[in-house]
Amino acid sequence: MAVRIVVTGSSGMLGATLVQRLAGDGHDVLGVDLRPRPGQSPDARYATGDIRDTPLMTDLMTGADAVVHCAAALPSYPADEIRAVIVDGTRSVLQAAHRAGVPRAVHISSTAVYGLPTLVPTPEDHPREPVDHYSRAKAAAEEVAEKYRAEGMCVPILRPKTFLGPGRMGLFSMLFEWAEQGRNFPMLGRGDVRIQMLAIDDLVDAVVRALTAPESVAGDTYNIGAADFGTLRDDFQAVLDAAGHGKRVVPLPARPTVAVLRLLGKTGLSPVYERLIFKLLADSYVSIDKARDRLGFEPRLSNQDAILRTYQWWRENPAPPSSGGRTSRDAWRQGALSLVRVLF
Repeated sequence: MAVRIVVTGSSGMLGATLVQRLAGDGHDVLGVDLRPRPGQSPDARYATGDIRDTPLMTDLMTGADAVVHCAAALPSYPADEIRAVIVDGTRSVLQAAHRAGVPRAVHISSTAVYGLPTLVPTPEDHPREPVDHYSRAKAAAEEVAEKYRAEGMCVPILRPKTFLGPGRMGLFSMLFEWAEQGRNFPMLGRGDVRIQMLAIDDLVDAVVRALTAPESVAGDTYNIGAADFGTLRDDFQAVLDAAGHGKRVVPLPARPTVAVLRLLGKTGLSPVYERLIFKLLADSYVSIDKARDRLGFEPRLSNQDAILRTYQWWRENPAPPSSGGRTSRDAWRQGALSLVRVLF
């Protein structure tokens, strides 16, 4: 029997992939987004709307069996917009779900809520220690979700690592572009840190499990990430090797490079935000034991699988003009970083 599911952020990479999966499984799916996009699933229905419009969201959710809240802002957005979309948007979606009598709402959060933890692998009971506007908004949105969970709604909270797959651009487009042009690629420090990522298909599998698990299992908080991952240097080198130009990852001295990147970021000349800079200097991975044990989540793809699949998709699908990083589908403007490519 088909289940009615509402997916917010259906034009984003995760939302669009999830809609396609759920509709392909035979469910009655309604995608909601402020910005419709071409290439939507013919097996799903779509509505244009702002998730902060609670009366509209209530109408759209009436009769639904579940909602998956994927809509969010990116770290590149202005601070006030980040909070409005992530915190106010989450409050509106869950309030609408409550009013419409939707029994289950899957909230897509982020491991960014941990800030820059020194404990790795980081477990779900690690304190939320946000360090910037984006991570603070994600942490506050989780508090909203936990409030509705405490009041009786089944609210699974998923905390994914950075996810990759067809359609993902952002800062990865810089690596892909430089690799394709036959350039070496700069690496902050030696690149010997272990950075866990995640394939989009594995994240979608986790969402499906959160939708179908018994309420006693689903109504919890879960880290979601790859099980097989190595160093950032190895992952980036795999892309350079796939490009076939014989180029290498080039380590840069960490301290002066961080100083330059921080200055460029503050002046708007670099898309590399500060939390990302410091995340690349230390191991960053979470424990997925809880998701494995309780949800039955078992990631199929490694970091390298995910990044190489994304690179292959990028090669086969020429990127449209950048919109400056408004979505994860956009190739972010490289700013001053584009000027130094001649050195590599």
